[in-house]
Amino acid sequence: MIVVRMTTINELDARGLFCPEPVFKTSVELQKIESGETLIVKTDDPASKDDIETFCHRHNYELKEIKELEDGEFEFTIYKNK
Repeated sequence: MIVVRMTTINELDARGLFCPEPVFKTSVELQKIESGETLIVKTDDPASKDDIETFCHRHNYELKEIKELEDGEFEFTIYKNK
């Protein structure tokens, strides 16, 4: 038997927003999605790297990956496991 884990990927573009808005909008989007889904967040606020990482840790969301993109942008892959 082959088990395939399908997940829905949701996206949030928080570029152009500054602290605390990227974290606030991430929180709102994570509340909207179902457990087992993934949220990809794009930001360009330098503080968002630490802020979103801390937020995920405090609220038990699984931060799968942080990518540092060109032009100072970040992409966070967050898995909602609860």
